[in-house]
This record gives sequence, C-alpha cells and structure tokens, in this order.
Amino acid sequence: MTHTVLVTGVSRHIGARVASVLAADPDISRVIGVDTVPPPSLTRDGGIPLGRTEFVRVDLRSPDIAGVFAAADIDTVVHMSLVSAPSRSTGRAAMKEHNVIGTMQLLGACQRSATVRRVVVRSTTAVYGSSPRDPAVFTEDLEPPDSPSHGYAKDAVEVEGYVRGFARRRPDVSVSLLRFVNFMGPGVDSPLTRYFTQPVLPTVLGFDPRLQFVHEDDAVEVLRRTATEDHPGTFNVAGAGVLLLSQCVRRAGRPALAMPSPAFQLLGNVARSAGLVEYSPEQLRLMRHGRAVDTGALESELGWRPKFTTAAALDDFLSSRGLHAVGGARW
Repeated sequence: MTHTVLVTGVSRHIGARVASVLAADPDISRVIGVDTVPPPSLTRDGGIPLGRTEFVRVDLRSPDIAGVFAAADIDTVVHMSLVSAPSRSTGRAAMKEHNVIGTMQLLGACQRSATVRRVVVRSTTAVYGSSPRDPAVFTEDLEPPDSPSHGYAKDAVEVEGYVRGFARRRPDVSVSLLRFVNFMGPGVDSPLTRYFTQPVLPTVLGFDPRLQFVHEDDAVEVLRRTATEDHPGTFNVAGAGVLLLSQCVRRAGRPALAMPSPAFQLLGNVARSAGLVEYSPEQLRLMRHGRAVDTGALESELGWRPKFTTAAALDDFLSSRGLHAVGGARW
C-alpha cells in the first residue's frame, strides 16, 4: 500500500491530472502537491480538480522542499516539474535553475529521507536529440550521435544523470525514468499543439520529419502505474506508430508553407521574440529531422500499451480544436 505521495508540478495540466488520479485512489492515504504557483483549480481559474490533494507552495530550487519531507512520511515521489520552455518574464537561466537545481534539491531530500521507497521522474525523448545521423528508432540503451548541447534537452540530460546517481546511492528505492514524446490531447497546451493551430503551418523545405505523440490519458496512466507499482528502469513512452509532418498538416486541414531552413529558423526566432509560438532550438531541429522511439520495454514491463496511437492522439487534439482534414480524409 502506498501511503503518502508527493507530486511536483501540480500547477501544470499533466501534473494536476496525475495528482487528481492519485488522490482518487483509496489505497493512497495522502497526496501532497507542490509548485511555485497555486494550481488553477485553487485560484478559480478552472483547471483540474485536485480532490483531496494538499497543495504546498514551494520552490524546488530552495532547501524548503526538505521541510515538506520532514513534515510527512513520504514514500513515493512523482517529479513532474520539468519546464520545457522559458517564460518571457524569467528567461532561460531561471528555467535551467528550476529544472536542474530544482531536481538536485528534490533528489537530495529523497536521499536523506528514511521513508522514500519509490521515485518516478518525467523526462523526455528530447534527450536523444534530433540529427540526420540518428538511428531509425531509438531504444533506451542507444546513445545519440549528437548529444543535446543546450536548452530543455540538455537540462533533461543533466536531470537524468542526477537521477541515475541517486538510483546508485539508494538501491533500496525503485526509480522509474520515463522519457515521454510530445504530449497530445484536448487539455494539452504546448509549443507543438500551438503550432498545429496556426492558420498556416511553416515547414522546412526538403524535410518531412517523423513525429510521435502520447495522448494525455495514456501519459497519466503510465505515471499512475509507476507511482503505485515498482517498475524500476528507463522507459520510452509513446503511442504506437509514427506520422510524417506532412501527414499531420493534412490531418489538421491547414495549408503548409515550405521555406528554406535559414528562413524557417529566422521565423522561429521572430515568433519566439514576439511570444507567439515557442520555436526552441530543439523544436527547430525536430521539425527538420524528426525522431522515433521504441516502446517495447515499457509495454513488456507494464503488460500494457497505450490506448491511443500517435495518429489517434493527434486526431483527438485536432477534433477538440475544431480542426480536421478537408472532406474528413485521413492519411
């Protein structure tokens, strides 16, 4: 029986959904949600109802997180608080501090805790990078030919290094490291979902990258399972199948505008500066070279597979935004 679960990042959509699902589990006696700002459901701005989740406002970069551990016998930690894009008010430096220093502080508190027995960390397949020299499909044990050198992807690589170090120091703790592809679904607001809702979808001339998505429902289910059961290891998480960007564009029923790579990058820089769409450097590389991962290890470990394929996850998101291919066709 899991007694007390700590969930970080509960002010964001997926984090709030995970906390809500765990709080509804009668076998879990207590769920503590932490973040730097209150969840929307607590500020009357809508959002996911957190049920009996107890919210604690704390910045993971500060030692205050240790006080949360000291006040409760936490046995399970679900770390959802990685930030994928800098805010216009705080910038890249604060984002890196939150991701890397925040994770170090959290793992330090776990290290000192006598009650923690399970740690689940949300990571990203961006750790594989995106390069023309990539293998056709990444498995968890493959090293990328070009390791990420900056941005969210580099943060995730550093975070994973600290997680592996923690797992070595605390072999008594079950550590699950989950590398998610891009989340997709009606409630997801991300650089990629915002991209698909633009009136015209810019693409890179001469490139048609492969993309994978995981539906938010399946992402929450994977996190629920790893939070309530021991599944140590590193796992890719994605819906079955891949889509070419050109197929995604047709499914969205939007016109595409192919442009040379330098022009696409310039457009991305302008859009990012204007706060319109967040074209991060790793996003720009993904839109050129794409990425595909194998999920056999996860399915074997859990005895389960996502209900939504990559295509079905995208279709569900597009439908929620009133977008569809002309004539309802699907490719």
